[in-house]
Amino acid sequence: MIKPIRATTAVAKVLAAFLEDPAAERYGLDLMRDSGYPSGTLYPILTRLEKARWIEAQWEDLDPAVAGRPPRKYYRLTADGATAARAELAELNRQLTRGLGGLRETRTT
Repeated sequence: MIKPIRATTAVAKVLAAFLEDPAAERYGLDLMRDSGYPSGTLYPILTRLEKARWIEAQWEDLDPAVAGRPPRKYYRLTADGATAARAELAELNRQLTRGLGGLRETRTT
């Protein structure tokens, strides 16, 4: 069962990156490029999402000597996480739309 999570702007941007292809496995550098956040911002968000069970993580099975690089940790939305992410982003959109609807254009003449 997933846990609720406070969806800050940064969290929403990371969730939106995951929702571009909800079934895809993503690794950190890929998510940094899509979200625009550096590792110091991204990885704490990924840790929160993983602890809340919105995403799952798994290390790549790779021989670093053969591949010439260290193994990557891949992240993927869980089915419940994808549902929760869509609902959270929709709610944020409703809140923003409602907030903008109350603003009136002011003119100075």
